[in-house]
Amino acid sequence: MSEPEDHRDYYRNNEQYAQHLKEWDAALYAKYADNLLPDAPGGRALDVGCGVGQVAQRVKDAGFEAHGVDISEPNIAEARKISEHCRLNDGRTLPYQDGFFDSAGALNVLEHVEEPEAFIAELARVVKPGGKIVLSSPNFFRVLGFRDYHDRMRGIGNKWRNWNRLREKRRQMKTAPEEVRFDRMEPIVREKFRPDDDAIVATNAIEMKFFLERNDCRVVSVSCADRYVNPLIDLALNLFPTRYVMFNSFLVARKNG
Repeated sequence: MSEPEDHRDYYRNNEQYAQHLKEWDAALYAKYADNLLPDAPGGRALDVGCGVGQVAQRVKDAGFEAHGVDISEPNIAEARKISEHCRLNDGRTLPYQDGFFDSAGALNVLEHVEEPEAFIAELARVVKPGGKIVLSSPNFFRVLGFRDYHDRMRGIGNKWRNWNRLREKRRQMKTAPEEVRFDRMEPIVREKFRPDDDAIVATNAIEMKFFLERNDCRVVSVSCADRYVNPLIDLALNLFPTRYVMFNSFLVARKNG
């Protein structure tokens, strides 16, 4: 099995991927969806990579106008049953004017896009000043933690390399910020699919925060938990800067102005 020339081709007409998303438990996206809710009644929220529309449903049920875009035709066919505002789009250039949304976000999408830096800029562009941006992706630069499901995270050797690579990136952010880029990865191809085998970007909270700030946003929270957990556990996990080097990358930001 070979990877398509354009990574987006993997998703365009993939019925199996749509079925996989249909089977997601609400616990996987509840925290993201709830943080995506606009501040004011009747506000507009955009879910980029909306899948089959579970997040749109949660946003709509809360009384807001739910929009979504996705690269997959089977996904959008399902999502449009929930909201007429869901449409086919590859995410490179979002089909909305500047400041159109009260909130916008992407759940487990950034690690799959060809140009992640431009993707974050586009997400910020369509949000109005003071609006929210929610980004959630795996932390492929894990240094601490367990249940490492991806090859990039697994093993003491990888964790040591991750630590050194993050230190190098932090130095680059101070000395040559215009040169900072997410690291790219080759997709993993094997018979039995595992989570994020198809990821092509080594996402991590440090760089996600950096690029949000570069696009005129103020990051208000960084968490290593992308799902709801016991409040005491959540506090213990996210009280210290170690949240940047373990588990996941869940960020909420506000657009300046």
